[in-house]
Amino acid sequence: MDTNHHVEKAPRSIQRFTRTEVEASDTEVLHTGNDGYILDVTQLAPNVSVKLAHDGQTVLIPQPSDDPDDPLNWSQSKKHILLAVVCACTFLPDYGSATGAITLIPQAAEYGITPDEVNHSQSGNQFMVGAGGVVAVMFSAYFGRLPVLFWFMVVATATAAGQAGAHGFNGFFVPRVLNGFFAGAAQGSGLMFIKDMFFLHEHARKINIWQASVILSPYLGPLLASFMITRLSWRWPFWIYTVETGICLLAVIIWGDETYYDRCLPEAKQPPRRSHLLRLVGVEQWRSRHLRNGFLEAMMRALRTIARPVVLLANFYYMCTFAWVVGINATLALFLTSLYGFGPKQTGFFFFAPIVATILAEAIGHYLHDSLARIYIRRHQGRLEPEARLTVIYLALPFLLTGLVLFGFALERKWHYIITAVAWGMYVFGTMVVSVGISAYQLDAYPMESGEVGAWINFSRTAGGFIVAYFQVRWVAKTGADVCFGTQAALCAVVVPVVIVLQVLGKRLRRWEEERGVKK
Repeated sequence: MDTNHHVEKAPRSIQRFTRTEVEASDTEVLHTGNDGYILDVTQLAPNVSVKLAHDGQTVLIPQPSDDPDDPLNWSQSKKHILLAVVCACTFLPDYGSATGAITLIPQAAEYGITPDEVNHSQSGNQFMVGAGGVVAVMFSAYFGRLPVLFWFMVVATATAAGQAGAHGFNGFFVPRVLNGFFAGAAQGSGLMFIKDMFFLHEHARKINIWQASVILSPYLGPLLASFMITRLSWRWPFWIYTVETGICLLAVIIWGDETYYDRCLPEAKQPPRRSHLLRLVGVEQWRSRHLRNGFLEAMMRALRTIARPVVLLANFYYMCTFAWVVGINATLALFLTSLYGFGPKQTGFFFFAPIVATILAEAIGHYLHDSLARIYIRRHQGRLEPEARLTVIYLALPFLLTGLVLFGFALERKWHYIITAVAWGMYVFGTMVVSVGISAYQLDAYPMESGEVGAWINFSRTAGGFIVAYFQVRWVAKTGADVCFGTQAALCAVVVPVVIVLQVLGKRLRRWEEERGVKK
């Protein structure tokens, strides 16, 4: 047994749950059906023994087995090294996609087409990041987590090199789009790895770290690319991206491991772990495939997940909130060049604004999400409901709305670029907070479908951005930046009732989903 947890009986409490009430049909979690998770041990009856966290009061959910191969029992160093590898791989696709926003103009000059036409390759790349994440999760449910990540990263490295060395727009377009598909594996499956390795009370902080890699990446890419193309060819940023992808592939080979562990199986029937190399390429997982989902079942899991009303509503809200981030990232270099006369170097410095905003959001979120959860637990007799994770969205809303409106007016009226940068940073800060809240909510609501909900969160983000990037430049040209971004802010406000519906009716909807599933 891992020394990180121990067995302890609960002391006297106001309300107690018996063993029968605590154990639900989901053997992975300690909860009371759709009424939330019991995290405070004082709310359990004295005769109920559970494994607790270091504080001696927080119930570990899921309850870990005594098997040292159980990822929940891995050492903290192994868990966090693997989380760092997943975050590094997650960082890649948006980094590479947004790098193309800076190279649009020199590429257009070389290809003899308009920058807007070159931007189509970037839009296709962004859409495929979301699609690739969904497919990666489907494959992971059948072939295993590690081999899917490994093989996708192998192809991602090859296509990254292909786009860097391509000649002609068509030669660039194909590997560019394919790279988005294969590089998106970790973005789609990040929640799956977090759920496999960490306990419920740790989820928000780990999601906060993982989401920081998602939000930060599309700003570091353009920042570095802007400095490179002042003296070097536009190909250099893509070659650097290729090297980074290769390094992440090497990290997967060295530190990656299979995190899937079926808690329904006793330790004696768990598939043996004999060879790191065989797990890496998928041989061990293939031999034990009869213990997991069938191929058709693995493919259908994701489709059934998005058909759930709660998942559909949550991702609709997220798409309407986050889509504008991708649209801004894809087109901002054009605006800065035409309005402020910025060259590549000035544009690069401008990207420090969202980077600082993301770092601040990660630092504040490290404590904010857990603090809100603890307040909720104290007020609800030691119980945490998934809908409590959505409260943080209301704190982010002023930053979202003010940031977008101010950003639009600053561009339209050509206010000082410092105002534009601050406005952009405010909006990015808000999206980071919302991203963690939405991810933690869906993971807590559907722990058995962690990969699927994570993939659809990623898809809703990229699909919305894919659509917006196609018409953002023309929209601003036709209506003006103030109307364009003001409309986007209005849409962010209009969809807030979706969050209210989820908080009020989310539990009922999840119960209805469960009843419908039983009937089927």
